[in-house]
Amino acid sequence: MSYWIQPLSPAHSLALSALVAAVPLAVVLILMGGLRKGGAVSAAAGLGSALLLAALVWRMPLGLALRSAGFGFLYGLWPILWIVFAGLWLYNLAVDTGKFELLRRWMAEHAAGDLRLQAILVAFCFGALLEGTAGFGAPVAIAAFLLLGLGFKPRQAVTLSLLANTTPVAFGGLGIPIVALAAVTDRSRDVRIFALAYPDWSQTYNPVHLGKAGDPLATAERVLVTFLRYWKAPDAPPAKPTERTAPKLSASASVAAWTPWILLAGVMIFCSALKLFQVGQHNVPIPRLHNAIFITLYQKPYAAVFQFQPLAAGTAALIAALLTAMIFRSGTGVFFKAGVKTLKQLRLPGLTVGLIVALAYLYNYSGMAYTLGAALAGLGRLFPLASCCLGWVACFLSGSDTASNLLFGNLQVAAAHQIGVNPILLAAANSSGAVTGKMISPQNIAVGVTTVGLIGQEGDVLRDTLGHSLILAAALSVLVFLQAYWLTAMVPH
Repeated sequence: MSYWIQPLSPAHSLALSALVAAVPLAVVLILMGGLRKGGAVSAAAGLGSALLLAALVWRMPLGLALRSAGFGFLYGLWPILWIVFAGLWLYNLAVDTGKFELLRRWMAEHAAGDLRLQAILVAFCFGALLEGTAGFGAPVAIAAFLLLGLGFKPRQAVTLSLLANTTPVAFGGLGIPIVALAAVTDRSRDVRIFALAYPDWSQTYNPVHLGKAGDPLATAERVLVTFLRYWKAPDAPPAKPTERTAPKLSASASVAAWTPWILLAGVMIFCSALKLFQVGQHNVPIPRLHNAIFITLYQKPYAAVFQFQPLAAGTAALIAALLTAMIFRSGTGVFFKAGVKTLKQLRLPGLTVGLIVALAYLYNYSGMAYTLGAALAGLGRLFPLASCCLGWVACFLSGSDTASNLLFGNLQVAAAHQIGVNPILLAAANSSGAVTGKMISPQNIAVGVTTVGLIGQEGDVLRDTLGHSLILAAALSVLVFLQAYWLTAMVPH
């Protein structure tokens, strides 16, 4: 079989080629963050620049380039947008049935009227629960609207939700990023480290899948809520005036407030434990793209197989929405009205997601991603400083820690062996670097602005989060560099 072979150094200099490969990233960042253009416009411009570079510099056949982008757009629709759509459908149903208002009141009561503590409870803890179950941007949209109801301004609400959506990302979607990293790096045994806090479950089920789905809720219940009962922050901004006169929620109302989200976590855990996500899976090779490209960096053909899972995580979220409608007897009219509302909300953000994932796939299949990775890997003993940057770039493009780990996880381990550094460290650095890039991903921002009325203002939100993202990525890079050569005892062997 004949291949199109990815050139690692099409500009006859690896450093120069890497600079050219970074152009699509710069286009998206400049348009969104600098010129404040919308997510769809910025993503389309980034995709257009990537198509030009792929054809003119990397000499990629136009048919392969278009099929790569189309494959990415398809993946953006299923499973990514399907998960977001189902998660937001559940959220809209909770709003229409009044259960989300009960949840807002519950949050207000347990945060003692302090908006800063409400932000911790909602964005960090509740957002972590949503990330651990649904993931893929839905936690930001839902947490942002809840913060909006608690008195935060729209831009402030979505920015806080994006900033909070960092640490849980590595374990989002039932631990898929860590499982994917373990698979591509052949470090499956190291995943057992995460099982230490969950010894009972880890004997039977994947410790990441079940442990991290329940961890955020346990954290909120056992630590934060108890803490808030006995401590009030000095000079705490007051809650909205209506909260002072609202009657305290009864036990039954509190249960009703949490029911949709308990169902979401429960259904996700159930499907994961019984491995239902893989039931009925169809692997569909993409015609004239599957194994038609040879990855020079890894010396193997590039597979292009679309995995259609009827019982994907989005389907599980939709089942949770159906169960919610049945329990509260909302009726088919209310249920489908919430679905139509969700569809309208996601029209423009959905286009942004599709375009940015199309860009990510073209970036991979053209070889631009591997050129950038090879250039950084050539730094030798300085590579740990750049290790996190690879994860940051990949997550910025794809909006997914999973995609980042699949793309560069193996490269990180290979580079670690070459320079004599613990491979576990650099594999973890890839995933950790990715979570610092999640808050600036156009895909994540596009979904986040849907529920707070900021569609079209993605650039402003990016400007709010970019500095935090860069500082976190830089600090993490320094830490990884120290752990690589001096603080080696901090990393398991």
